[in-house]
Amino acid sequence: MFQRRRSAVALRHVAFEDLGLLAPVMEREGWNVSFCDAPVDDLSHPSIRDADLLVVLGGPIGVYETESYPFIAREIALIEHRLGRDLPTLGICLGAQLMAKALGARVYPGHVKEIGWGPVSLTESGLASCLKPLAGTTPVLHWHGDTFDLPASATRLAANENYENQAFSCDAHALALQFHLEADPRQLEEWYVGHAIELAATKISVSQLRTRTAELSRGLAREADRVFSDWLRQIGHRDASLRTAAP
Repeated sequence: MFQRRRSAVALRHVAFEDLGLLAPVMEREGWNVSFCDAPVDDLSHPSIRDADLLVVLGGPIGVYETESYPFIAREIALIEHRLGRDLPTLGICLGAQLMAKALGARVYPGHVKEIGWGPVSLTESGLASCLKPLAGTTPVLHWHGDTFDLPASATRLAANENYENQAFSCDAHALALQFHLEADPRQLEEWYVGHAIELAATKISVSQLRTRTAELSRGLAREADRVFSDWLRQIGHRDASLRTAAP
């Protein structure tokens, strides 16, 4: 039986922060992905607003910097449109912060900048979610200085010693990850260059970060595959159920 391939839009802020390890998972799970560049593209276009899935990627700016980057307001409006209509949306790092803002929560500079590998602790809801493979000491890549309050309509899925909000969900249609589960170790060399000023300012050793990445690289794709496959299948089943129930 022919199965329709669904449409996904990946919303980028900088070219080197892309889908990474998520890309092959989406291809295998039947998603046709197109890219949109948030600073310059028309975010009100129906192909973006009403896509079967929107993935909002990371970037080195703050949600609160709308005076310097006016497109952020249009991006928040786009996410509000989608979340208000239960349209599947995935946010990563800046994308998660934008989702929190669109849901009415505060986004602000954190007390410590997190850059590097470390585990997250799953809540009870997190252990019952697609994030279950991250339980225990499984490390993820943190690369952020901002944080957010948990939206009133959201469920906290993960935390760590620095920030209590590392992941949240809204029912089955929205997932926000503060950390970079999608980061492909092979592509992080581009991050080291793109974020060179930030790394220097925080006195983080690129050599040490590169070494740690190499130590962890073997298992990263497997964990990302398990988490993202599970979530994509959940929203796929939800979509199929909604179509079946439609009059």
